[in-house]
Amino acid sequence: MLRFGKNLIHLLSALIASLFYGFPGRKMTVIGITGTDGKTTTSHLVYHILKTSGKKVSLISTLAAFIGEKDYDTGFHVTTPSSWQLQRFMKEASDGGSEYFVLEVTSHALDQYRVFGSSIDIGLINNISHEHIDYHKTIDHYRRAKAKILQGVKYRILNSEDKSFDYLHEKGNGKLVTFALHGKADYTQDKLRLHPRILGKFNLSNAVAAASVALVLKIDKLSISKAIANFTGIPGRMEEVITDKKFKIFIDFAHKPNALEKALETARERTKRKLIVVFGCAGLRDRLKRPMMGEIAGNLADYAIFTAEDPRTEDVRDIIDQIAVGCLKTTMKEADKRKDVKVYCNNDDKYFWRISDRQEAINFTLRKLVKDGDVVLICGKGHEKSICYGKIEYPWDEKKAINKALYDTVKTSH
Repeated sequence: MLRFGKNLIHLLSALIASLFYGFPGRKMTVIGITGTDGKTTTSHLVYHILKTSGKKVSLISTLAAFIGEKDYDTGFHVTTPSSWQLQRFMKEASDGGSEYFVLEVTSHALDQYRVFGSSIDIGLINNISHEHIDYHKTIDHYRRAKAKILQGVKYRILNSEDKSFDYLHEKGNGKLVTFALHGKADYTQDKLRLHPRILGKFNLSNAVAAASVALVLKIDKLSISKAIANFTGIPGRMEEVITDKKFKIFIDFAHKPNALEKALETARERTKRKLIVVFGCAGLRDRLKRPMMGEIAGNLADYAIFTAEDPRTEDVRDIIDQIAVGCLKTTMKEADKRKDVKVYCNNDDKYFWRISDRQEAINFTLRKLVKDGDVVLICGKGHEKSICYGKIEYPWDEKKAINKALYDTVKTSH
């Protein structure tokens, strides 16, 4: 009841902001993109396709806001900005001549009416899986919040292979357009034959989703194919960190069970020897996913290091313990930190370590554990430039942490 009252305040704020800025979304074709996984990549793919096709387009995503020819940093841990920021950006885009506006939208923003008044013409949902249960309380409430993006649109674009399709295709009132990799749908990889440069089966699905939007907007297939083939990806999404070492390092924003599973499956395809994953779970967020992610790591990786990822006011050791509960359901065993790591590198068993400090976890992985031919996947922070301890955001850069571990001989800790 308290949240309902707060959301009514959000709704009133969004209405006033839309009136103040003159409903700028009505002057553009607005594409709203949501989903548990892939919404950032899909948003950037749509933006890239439109831009390379010569269209005037703006974008707001988790990473930044590209308004006309200007770039803006949208802040720490932020995807969809406040209604006032959003309407201001949309007004600037409209005044600057943007024909299209691509908007990445979270379930929180939908639940809180932050995009009310934005006049979304095309609503796309990539997929729905376990996430944000701390906020929505149940998966049904989460799914219901996602479905709000389909209300009042001209086109509803849905993944026919997703488990929530049967629920979602009955929501909203715009024309239904479906996509899939290989299933029955209006647009599929079998029909489109896309060749994205970005890694992973999940990114191929994102590419098909983005192509579906572009086809609805009457962009020709050749332009779409070329744009997708030339898209090099976005920071922190299955991004390879180039080094002079004989092992591979990828960083990914994966901080949800399904995302972690897909990232590990993609990394496994590039592993000649061992697959090592480093990750944590955020404090004051969905606790149910912690053992789920531990179990996924135990099943799909050879070694796992559980560490900090924005612990906030929770004790990071408690968070790690909850991750470990899931991991211990698998064949992966806990390593004894008192023993030389070489003991664990010379057999075929799978092991995990608990290292609370994220820099120390990366140091350990890259200085002691990894061998030539291995793949290291570091998840949870991706593009973000801060890490939250207590109530303070401290500077953090995943690539700098990796370079420190590889090339700095002096051990450091937070």
